[in-house]
Amino acid sequence: MKNDSQLQQEVMAELKWEAAVHATHIGVEVKDGIVTLAGDVGSFAEKWDAEQAAQRVHGVRAVAVEMTVRLPESGQRTDADIAQSARNILDWTSSLPADAVKIRVESGWITLSGDVEWQYQREAAADRVRHLLGVTGVSNQIAIHPALSPGVIKADIEAAMKRRATSDARTIGVEVKGADVTLTGAAHSTAERDLATRAAWGSAGVRNVLDLMHLVY
Repeated sequence: MKNDSQLQQEVMAELKWEAAVHATHIGVEVKDGIVTLAGDVGSFAEKWDAEQAAQRVHGVRAVAVEMTVRLPESGQRTDADIAQSARNILDWTSSLPADAVKIRVESGWITLSGDVEWQYQREAAADRVRHLLGVTGVSNQIAIHPALSPGVIKADIEAAMKRRATSDARTIGVEVKGADVTLTGAAHSTAERDLATRAAWGSAGVRNVLDLMHLVY
């Protein structure tokens, strides 16, 4: 078990390792395994990359973000310009259905809404707009609209797990309520557990995956 001092040093090292982050501008505090990141960053993308870097460190229980995006003068744009750039890049994203995602921009903060069928489409939309010039934040409110019945979703997930499993996939239970999936039972490795989770997210219409599996070595 790492103590708070060790975690602080490792988070700081991970921030320095992340090329997209100016680590010297970010303060790191740790208490009871909870990391607080503070300071000013030059873009929302840098803020996002710093959060992801902190979360990668083993032993971090949670990350509190107190960083502020302060755009340089060259990076400031009107909300209309940002909205147009966001519209263009989403229209050019082949994995997204036409006009499925709606965009609202206020003070540089982009809010995405609308409906898609797949989790990867929801993630792709946020990934595309996160790095646009002038963006100060992104709220992803895109909903996943179930295209299939719960019974079909359950069968699809179980079939995917069976195809990919290195051991008996029947030890893992799949419960589907609407667009929400709960995984229970025993996984024989972290790789098998991750495989089951990815299989669940990979089914059309899945909105949420709750992992209640336990490891059995």
